[in-house]
Amino acid sequence: MIAKYLWQTGSVMMMLLGSIHFYYTFFTNQFSSANEKLVADMKTSSPLLTQDITMWKAWIGFNGSHSSGVLFIGLLNFYLALRYFTVLQSDHFFFLFNIGTIGFYLWLAKQYWFAVPCTGLSITLVCFTISYLLTVATK
Repeated sequence: MIAKYLWQTGSVMMMLLGSIHFYYTFFTNQFSSANEKLVADMKTSSPLLTQDITMWKAWIGFNGSHSSGVLFIGLLNFYLALRYFTVLQSDHFFFLFNIGTIGFYLWLAKQYWFAVPCTGLSITLVCFTISYLLTVATK
């Protein structure tokens, strides 16, 4: 039972991180630059790939898709742990794939982001890893 609760706790942390990121992206200016000239340049500059978008629209789009991806990971994992944890325990792939994904996000956080997502992802990784180890140990 503890393994299930740990998996759910890690999933809730991902939902929280994704929700905050979503809110900051679409309802605040938290991801704007303090350099107003940079923001203005992003709103008038296009990537080499296409003239159909601006760098600003790409920036908002990347943050929006990142938010939805993190929310998806959290919601899906929480739902599956809530309803089908015994099924999930029978296959290592689900656990290991998620642990690897969260490990990659944590690496990104350490390399490119800041302390809050790094801390949240560390909590998720610890919860997921201990949940997996407890599942393996009780088989």
